[in-house]
Amino acid sequence: MAGRWRGGWAPLLPLLLLQLLWRPEAAHIKKAEAAASTTAAYGSLSAAAPGMHYMDEAELASSLRSLAEDAAPPGLARLFSIGRSGEGRELWVLRLSAHLPQVEVGPEADPGGPPIAGRPQVKLVANMHGDETLGRALLVRLARELVSGWVRGDARLRRLLDSTDLYLMPSLNPDGFARAAEGDCAGDRSQAGSGRENAQGRDLNRSFPDQFGSAQPDLAAVPEVRALMEWMRRNRFVLSANLHGGSVVASYPYDDSAVHQSSGLYSKSADDEVFKYLAKAYASNHPIMKTGTPNCPGEEKEVFEGGITNGAHWYDVEGGMQDYNYVWANCFEVTFELSCCKYPPASQLELEWENNRESLLTFIEKVHIGIKGFVRDSVTQAGLENATIAVAGIAHNITTGRFGDYHRLLVPRTYNITAAVVGYLPVTVVNVEVKEGNATVVDFSLKPTIAVPISDPTQDTPVTATDSAPNTTNVTSTERPTPAHQAIQPKDFRHHHFPDMEIFLRKYANEYPSITRLYSVGKSVEQRELYVMEISDNPGIHELGEPEFKYIGNMHGNEVVGRELLLNLIEYLCKNYGTDPEVTDLVQRTRIHIMPSMNPDGYEKSQEGDRDGTLGRNNSNNYDLNRNFPDQFFQISDPLQPETMAVMNWLKTYPFVLSANLHGGSLVVNYPYDDDQRGIATYSRSPDDSLFQQIALSYAKENAQMFQGHPCVEMYPDEYFPHGITNGAHWYNVPGGMQDWNYLNTNCFELTIELGCVKYPKAEELPRYWEQNRRSLLQFIKQVHRGVKGFVLDATDGQGILNATISVANINHPVSTYMGGDYWRLLAQGTYKITVSARGYNSESKIVKVGDKSAVQVVNFTLTRKDSKMEEGKMPDINMADASDPLTKEFEMLIKNLSAENGLEHLLLTSAADVLPYRYRPYKDLSMFLRGLNLNYPLITNLTSLGQSIEFRQIWSLEISNKPNQSEPEEPKIRFVAGIHGNAPVGTELLLALAEFLCMNYQKNLAVTKLIDRTRIVIVPSLNPDGREIAQERDCVSKIGQTNAHGKDLDTDFTSNSSQQSGAREPETKAIIENLIMKQDFSLSVALDGGSLLVTYPYDKPVQTVENRETLRHLASLYANNHPTMYLGQSSCPNKSDENIPGGVMLGAEWHSHLGSMKDFSVAYGHCPEITVYTGCCYFPGAAQLQTLWAENKKSLLAMLVEVHKGIYGLVQDRHGRPVSKVEIVLNERVKVSTKEGGYFHVLLTPGYHNLHAKADGYQQQHIQVLVHHDVATFVHIQFDMDNRIFGLPRELVVTVAGATMSALLLTACIIWCVCSIKSNRHKDGFHRLRQHHDDYEDEIRMMSTGSKKSLLSHEFQDETDTEEETLYSSKH
Repeated sequence: MAGRWRGGWAPLLPLLLLQLLWRPEAAHIKKAEAAASTTAAYGSLSAAAPGMHYMDEAELASSLRSLAEDAAPPGLARLFSIGRSGEGRELWVLRLSAHLPQVEVGPEADPGGPPIAGRPQVKLVANMHGDETLGRALLVRLARELVSGWVRGDARLRRLLDSTDLYLMPSLNPDGFARAAEGDCAGDRSQAGSGRENAQGRDLNRSFPDQFGSAQPDLAAVPEVRALMEWMRRNRFVLSANLHGGSVVASYPYDDSAVHQSSGLYSKSADDEVFKYLAKAYASNHPIMKTGTPNCPGEEKEVFEGGITNGAHWYDVEGGMQDYNYVWANCFEVTFELSCCKYPPASQLELEWENNRESLLTFIEKVHIGIKGFVRDSVTQAGLENATIAVAGIAHNITTGRFGDYHRLLVPRTYNITAAVVGYLPVTVVNVEVKEGNATVVDFSLKPTIAVPISDPTQDTPVTATDSAPNTTNVTSTERPTPAHQAIQPKDFRHHHFPDMEIFLRKYANEYPSITRLYSVGKSVEQRELYVMEISDNPGIHELGEPEFKYIGNMHGNEVVGRELLLNLIEYLCKNYGTDPEVTDLVQRTRIHIMPSMNPDGYEKSQEGDRDGTLGRNNSNNYDLNRNFPDQFFQISDPLQPETMAVMNWLKTYPFVLSANLHGGSLVVNYPYDDDQRGIATYSRSPDDSLFQQIALSYAKENAQMFQGHPCVEMYPDEYFPHGITNGAHWYNVPGGMQDWNYLNTNCFELTIELGCVKYPKAEELPRYWEQNRRSLLQFIKQVHRGVKGFVLDATDGQGILNATISVANINHPVSTYMGGDYWRLLAQGTYKITVSARGYNSESKIVKVGDKSAVQVVNFTLTRKDSKMEEGKMPDINMADASDPLTKEFEMLIKNLSAENGLEHLLLTSAADVLPYRYRPYKDLSMFLRGLNLNYPLITNLTSLGQSIEFRQIWSLEISNKPNQSEPEEPKIRFVAGIHGNAPVGTELLLALAEFLCMNYQKNLAVTKLIDRTRIVIVPSLNPDGREIAQERDCVSKIGQTNAHGKDLDTDFTSNSSQQSGAREPETKAIIENLIMKQDFSLSVALDGGSLLVTYPYDKPVQTVENRETLRHLASLYANNHPTMYLGQSSCPNKSDENIPGGVMLGAEWHSHLGSMKDFSVAYGHCPEITVYTGCCYFPGAAQLQTLWAENKKSLLAMLVEVHKGIYGLVQDRHGRPVSKVEIVLNERVKVSTKEGGYFHVLLTPGYHNLHAKADGYQQQHIQVLVHHDVATFVHIQFDMDNRIFGLPRELVVTVAGATMSALLLTACIIWCVCSIKSNRHKDGFHRLRQHHDDYEDEIRMMSTGSKKSLLSHEFQDETDTEEETLYSSKH
């Protein structure tokens, strides 16, 4: 924790310096004697030990190295670095302990060497704030003290190093220290380069993950924090000190609280007594700290009782290091503020050493309090790593080290201690007495459980259900745990409020990283995370052929049993994986996603004991989330809620197969449909009704009370559900329910499970609910493995086919394949005809028999493409010459990764920096911003003007590329255009944010860097700057500024490309047509507009046939699907509440038909597909919404950057390897593009097979079929041969005949000329007329010459309208 920022230093500074400079002379005498003593004992140490002073980086490294290698005896000291700072300085650590082991090798090896069995690890970290320097000097002095004490045989110091593994880090922030100034006591941030923050301007003590934090920190900007966290992960530190300056006090956890009150709120940790004990150990030995009144200038009234304080009670620090140590590691850390002056003069260092010496040594010695010991296997006596040590009554566990050793700090008292580890029976030792002084030794010997062999998870063995069927195959012991195996049951039965639940989830994600991944799908109204815990043997990865399953709880905030059961299930799965065959098999063969709470806001309003109330049922906007989903029978008028939209987006992201939604208030399993078109309580049958009944029974049969069918006799005596299941609408009508939306809009089959009659039971009843539902929860997951599954593959290359449709005869509910061509289709027992179809392929049908029980039948389909016979022409090489280049392969893999599930999310999470747009930029600011980007990133940007508006404002174009303004025809080119309507400037700000995001992450984020290196990105942020200048912020419907200064709607001015029309165009339109669109070198264009929420694709004009419609719609859908709400198709715009746009995309003419649109012109004349994105209902929303709009659109914008690298990318050459330009490439007999210089061409197409026809004068035509993949470009190398046929005849015959004919014609002409010459009579007047004609010709020549010169002069000066600034910023930097 850092000292606060204080005022009032200036008047007292002279007095303070005098006080600091004064020291008793006796101190000098004592130091001299000590130095002489050390010299006598160990001369080399004395020679390297000058008086205390501040060392720069080089001297610090040299001093520590000399101490470790020269002064210390062998095996006592080791100097190493845990990483580098932002500016490349080493983060040095000196390890001190007797008999240090050799350094290990390997990727996980620690550079400091392995731990020592039974010896606790202690670390002291200083100079976290670069301008708080005292700790840096003290740790160097402490190191010398310890080494010299060992050499001279000091009993206390030898005992300390014999029993303690000590690590000293003098400076965590060497970059900040290099900027700090000696004597700067206040560390005023107004002084440039005060040194507090790191080189990236980040406060390291606000940059750690925080248990109460609202967001994860950006670790890319704090390499020092990242290095420290990684170092901690490799070690098991027990005790730690964090040395600061700015006050004199010991501050202990927690440093912040859930409410983040600025000060005065005591935030107690589970080990509050231990932390107070440790803090007092230091403070009571410090002559100033123990008084509790540091009397720091400006804070004279500040009092700390006993010299210690709870961190949050002093002031709230989010992201602090000491809390991270405690919450995420075994380590107890205390922060020590050592002096009022942050950077005291060097002359004061000896006195400060005297003040802190005893405190430092005493604090280190406290690592030996509490209990310690080993946890071993009772059979082999091997130490058990990662065993949990739990202390009854203290909600904070630690884990054992690599040798099974542990140290648990405790204050004197009697405790009950439990040791537990996966695969062993836990052991509890009661009445362990901890006394003052050395730790009590408590060793544990754990008996291993008898594990049943686990079946091979790679085989398609069924997961058995409880149905008793005589002919079930492969019924294994995974059905139930064998009597010899006792599964570990959950212990954590209590109601978890949000902070408690958050810690619980983080804890299990941290303790079981090999099978868990914690992520959030969005935020609630009150900004609480909607957490999901993924449990899988390969978390974070969709494994081909493995189905995905989800549980959702707490949709109604006051129905809490599901929330607690899902937390219990997480604990159960984690603790039993690897030992329990049933759990292990489920986790290895299923990707399980668990959302404990969909309505965390409502939960916080609910009250324990609520039986059938409604308090907390709805979300914070008071909407019932289970009436908020789009419905097949009724128009839902309520606006979509953040929780609803987050879940819908989540379901579009993952290929879920089966799901359950856990509720409360009754005891029954409810299956679709939930409503019918009449809105009454009646049986509403889905196409998969029999299947839904079977999987509902799989849950109900395992819950004895539910299966009886009379759930809540006291509340509803007449209610009866046969076998504990019911059709939803037959029970009561629920329009807008989540389960029906799952079934109708995704591949997922979802049920709703009511878990009990009481909505919010008392906590003591929770174990009963777990026992009643444990088997049901597991059996229901197993149902994801019934029916059929397999792959749909391409017969040509064996690749999986995305979005192939799987249809079952007589069941009107198709499902589709996922990215790798894998599919899952749940089916009840029976014989089915299954048909698979995909665009560009011949369909295939198979008869499949699905057995009873939950045996899954593997059925693969291999589809052949339509029209597979090649037309006349040579089959080209389908790989470019450089496709085997490692860099090309690496980039292909990047595009595949970014196209994969969560690929773009990973890019955004790992980005080095993000932008936070907070205001609109009028023309002047926009121009300055673009110039600033160009000047700050000259190597990757080029700023030019396309032309001027009517009012003479520049229409700027910014190119972002690794070689801006250079021709690179082999690279795809994409343009982003905004502001065609000046009253809709959101698009302008989004493109400015995109430009800055790309520039800031270049050379810092690998994906962004490679995208810029391989793409030419052109951004035109404001096409109508005149209209933008008169538009008004927060005016959502006004048309002021929509048109240009002539009152012309520019999106109606892109008419035909004739010369007559060209002269009549507006200057803005003319600029973009001539300087961008008609260059005909773009592969994709994205235009941003406003006024609704959707994407439109060409054409805007009414046409009967839209060429390449599937591709254009695919591009529009790509943008919409990466937007959190657009793809839902409900804009929720005022006066458009009934608007329903399937998938959020629409043909332009169907949305707003008009002529002369930019995208129509781009397709027709620029040969470039263009989509128009409408970013929101309001044309000109308030600036406060810009950050949200950027967050919603940045993934979609980046998706277009990735998409431009797909489709077909080719090179056309002749047989000599020379490129052929201006070759006409015709795709599917409709879409035309031409090769550019170098023979390159690129065209975007929807995934599937496409016909390609290449033709050029003088060459043979080429006809091929090309397969376009969804995740990478298809490279085509076309080699032309000369065309040997002319007029349909062989070239040799035509040439011979033509030659003979020409010879005959020449001979005939010569004869005629000779005859005419003989008969010619040369008359005198003939000569006269010839001369007269000659004179007239010379006069004509003179006139033409004069006109030519005038034309040249006028051309020379015709460009004088170009401004100076335009010339400046169009030049290449």
